Amino acid sequence: MARGNERGGGDRRDRNRGNPADDRADSDIVEKLVHINRVAATVKGGRRFSFAALMVVGDQKGRVGFGHGKAREVPEAIRKATEEAKKSMIRVPLRESRTLHHDGNGRWGAGKVMVRAAPPGTGVIAGPMRAVLETLGVQDVVGKSVGSSNPYNMVRATFEALKAQASPRQVAAKRGKKVSDVIGRRSDGASAESAVAADAEG
Repeated sequence: MARGNERGGGDRRDRNRGNPADDRADSDIVEKLVHINRVAATVKGGRRFSFAALMVVGDQKGRVGFGHGKAREVPEAIRKATEEAKKSMIRVPLRESRTLHHDGNGRWGAGKVMVRAAPPGTGVIAGPMRAVLETLGVQDVVGKSVGSSNPYNMVRATFEALKAQASPRQVAAKRGKKVSDVIGRRSDGASAESAVAADAEG
């Protein structure tokens, strides 16, 4: 009996009980490989090659993250990048679970991107930013890169634009107003996205 306690059978049962929930959480995550690059390091006796992977993961319900990993083999680089991406996931408010609340701009280094909310049926018009927006769960959006085409800078710039997103509820709470006051009852036909964007920028 003493040996059984030393082996920690009870702890092992607890760990096994928690695994199904973790598996279900991981099964909801969508993984996309954005870019993979072969890196050469000059060492004594020649050059040593390794691989660098850039991954984006998301639950398609408003959470997304990215990560990069480096290893001697491609699968290991992808695994490292995926693990880092899952640890760095952020939550982005979505309008009607299909598009962004307002337009936004992001910049990282020489990378500059622009994302715009779009009406139903538009689809994802975003070029290389598609991986980030699709794993986030956005179905209708227009995106454009106006800077560097470096995938690392573009992904980081896209995340900067997404971090600036604010829902009417968040803006109202920040300003101490009601959601209806933030959106406004305008007779000139101005959209709710324009009102929220003006508040967020102001």
